[in-house]
Amino acid sequence: MEVGDILQRRGLLNSGQLAQVRSTGREGTGLIDAAVDAGFVNEEDALRAIGEEVGLDFVDLSDTAIDLSLLQGFPQKLIHRESIFPLQRNNGDLVVATCNPFDLYPLDEVGSATGLTVNPVLASRDAIHRLIKRHLGVGSETVEGLIEQANEDGIELLEELTTDGSELSEMAQEASVVRLVNEILLEAIELKASDIHIEPNPSGLSVRYRIDGLLHPQPVPPEINRFEAAMISRLKIMAKLNIAEKRLPQDGRIKLKVSGREIDIRVSVIPVIHGEGIVMRILDKSAMVFHLAGLGMDSATIEQYRELIHLPHGIILATGPTGSGKTTTLYSSLMEVKSESNKIVTTEDPVEYQLDGISQIQVHPKIGLTFAQSLRSILRHDPDVVLVGEIRDFETAENAIQASLTGHLVFSTLHTNDAAGAYTRLVDMGVEPFLVASTVEAVVAQRLVRRLCVHCKEEYTPTADEFPTDFPVEQIEQPLFRHCGCKHCRGVGYSGRMGLYELLVNTDAVRELAHDRASSWAIRQAAIEGGMATLRQDGWRKVLTGETSIAEVQRVTR
Repeated sequence: MEVGDILQRRGLLNSGQLAQVRSTGREGTGLIDAAVDAGFVNEEDALRAIGEEVGLDFVDLSDTAIDLSLLQGFPQKLIHRESIFPLQRNNGDLVVATCNPFDLYPLDEVGSATGLTVNPVLASRDAIHRLIKRHLGVGSETVEGLIEQANEDGIELLEELTTDGSELSEMAQEASVVRLVNEILLEAIELKASDIHIEPNPSGLSVRYRIDGLLHPQPVPPEINRFEAAMISRLKIMAKLNIAEKRLPQDGRIKLKVSGREIDIRVSVIPVIHGEGIVMRILDKSAMVFHLAGLGMDSATIEQYRELIHLPHGIILATGPTGSGKTTTLYSSLMEVKSESNKIVTTEDPVEYQLDGISQIQVHPKIGLTFAQSLRSILRHDPDVVLVGEIRDFETAENAIQASLTGHLVFSTLHTNDAAGAYTRLVDMGVEPFLVASTVEAVVAQRLVRRLCVHCKEEYTPTADEFPTDFPVEQIEQPLFRHCGCKHCRGVGYSGRMGLYELLVNTDAVRELAHDRASSWAIRQAAIEGGMATLRQDGWRKVLTGETSIAEVQRVTR
């Protein structure tokens, strides 16, 4: 029976949907792909149905034991070209996963090459590709030299590349190198990584992706070391850097379009002992939504914060370590207060995301355009709201204070461990305590914790020893959860991140302590007595609601 008839008979497609996918002219697995692309059916459900009809079992590769010794002697060209993978030996037969139950020719080739009887099983294409990348490495297909044409793999460079005609630049433009670099970039974008780390080691090149705040090593084939110099040169050319300079750090930017989405990549190259290390920060414009309600603040905190960001003047500070989401919080705040009736100007280093309706300045310290210098110029542009990327020195702090005193609402960031530390940090910079006390309206400290994967998180009852001493055990009203790991979260147990927030509002008690040069500890205690929830307490709230785990809150808070 034809594939479409099977899917219709099993209730996976109705007559209208079947007619639509047949109109594409595709057959066999092509028809399944058309139905999946149209959103009519899940590939796994379709393959299960077809498998039952043709007598093939469907397997979930995330729960299947894999005998990696079978890869030795297995024709790897078939793995990449036909999307098949050897799983295990079963009573002398070789069990091979395939996503195409209608093409037996590759399986015959496997039988001829190995001398074994092949027993095919069905698995989804994505699951097989994940298996290939996990065990053969990102870019292994390229290293094998299977595709030799310069195919951009869905990556479109938005700027023209220029080369110096040297031997190294010619190597960097070879099709295999282009594809290998594209493979690494695409894999990172697909996994929603924030950073790519390419590091030379004595044993060879290593590739790591930062996903949800933690670095994950990516398997790469050992042959990739032959391409190290060409890969680094390719990335330098894409970022418009000097490929001949290997002794000094360099910074650049790559602009890409992937599947219609604009991606900005900030590239940083540093000289290390064994070569050059590259870190790329991925900025996916389409994936970012700057909306206060989606940050993770609880209802009481967000209501209070909304009142603060609509004040006519004053300073609102976001504090926390690098990568804690301060910029996202401030951008979301700007989008909340933006309107036709006010003017917003920012000065940033660098401008990470371009916001419609907001004037953004990129600072250039080398030519004298610092935060302080640009802030002085901004005030002559009649702004209502100003964002200063970071208060790093006395001059910037002084200008921010003056801006708030002259009727502007100023947003900025500071690197302190908690909200109360912002007051003492400004005083340490040289700002008069009475000015800090009178202008800083609020400080929001934040951290990012990973969300538990909704597909695999499991209920459990911690023992008394597993509860931290400050955990509010008396507030437990529903089961607690911990991470487990499944195919949806790549076995990690977490998917995505959310913020923990500590909002310190400048009350009379806090203002008096700041004026008297009190310690950050005293300011913190006064804020807690005034109703402030600490980062840790906000974390426990999210544990109690099943959004994250005890271990995750302990990891990011003191």
